Amino acid sequence: MKDLTKVFHSGVASATLAVMLLSVAPAAAESGDTIKAIIARGELLCGVHPSRPGFAAPDDKGNWAGFEADYCRALAAVVFGDATKVRFVALSSQQRFPGIQSGEVDVLARNVSATMGRDVSLGLNFTPPIFYTGTGFLVHVDSGIEKLEDLDGATICMAPGSTTEQNIASLFSARGMSYTPIVIEDNKQLVANYVEGRCDALAKDKAALPGVRAIDTENPEEHKMLPGIFSKEPLAMAVRQGDDHWYDLVKWTVYATFVGEEMGVSQANVDEMLQSPDPDVQIMLGVTGDLGEKMGVSQDWAYQAIKQVGNYEDIYLRHFGPGTPIELDRDLNQQWVDGGILYGFPIK
Repeated sequence: MKDLTKVFHSGVASATLAVMLLSVAPAAAESGDTIKAIIARGELLCGVHPSRPGFAAPDDKGNWAGFEADYCRALAAVVFGDATKVRFVALSSQQRFPGIQSGEVDVLARNVSATMGRDVSLGLNFTPPIFYTGTGFLVHVDSGIEKLEDLDGATICMAPGSTTEQNIASLFSARGMSYTPIVIEDNKQLVANYVEGRCDALAKDKAALPGVRAIDTENPEEHKMLPGIFSKEPLAMAVRQGDDHWYDLVKWTVYATFVGEEMGVSQANVDEMLQSPDPDVQIMLGVTGDLGEKMGVSQDWAYQAIKQVGNYEDIYLRHFGPGTPIELDRDLNQQWVDGGILYGFPIK
């Protein structure tokens, strides 16, 4: 491992912001300290949602599965060459930012929307978004609610401290509509309150709503999503500011899953693709070049991530593809060449 002990300091534009940052976030980390701590510990600490089917949720034996959980595993594969060397730390909405700020976790992969306010005030750096979604509403089929305007005066269940809570306030205010919020931290209680009819609608990122129908295993057909997406929610992983080395590793791991799909390098064929004549594929998989060395990891870092976890399509289909409990069309989460907005920076 290279000596990466240089300290990076970031200035702030105003004394007021400086005071605010000191109150909510630790001092910037030394560049390279995070990866050193991870290696010394022997495992990656990844902050995830306590239970959001499709994204991150433990089974009855404590084994974690989900889209974001797999991105944690891809990081472990890059750092250790072993995707199993990750410990999942369940964080509530209120715990997630203090958890990453304090160093309780090394990376946050917990349905976090990247916003300017969070970027400039919480001491965080966001990776490229790994999932694009937006605020949606789930209602009971027999409620008579067919569109957003029908929610005027409704009771709406939502999680506290979320962009969803902010979005609904702005959405209803702009339309001159009223609503009564029921704000519940625990996701299971939140969903139970909606399912049992204590609120007229459940508001979440639209990608999470099919999982609610899957939770109500007895009557999934009694719930429907209202048409439309009512905000921009680019879900991204987050790390503490100041450690550029760790940020680069997380960022380029994300890009490797994008570029792997774009180049046709998948979990199923990655061994075969080691023989590809395409120079860009050779560089990405570590057959040629020295990009792994420059990042302080193995030359085959991207190979390990794709081999053990998969490219973006592999990960997406595993959790949201046909035949899964939560089938989701990829929509914006398609490659840029296919009409989506996934755009991996060149690995070369």
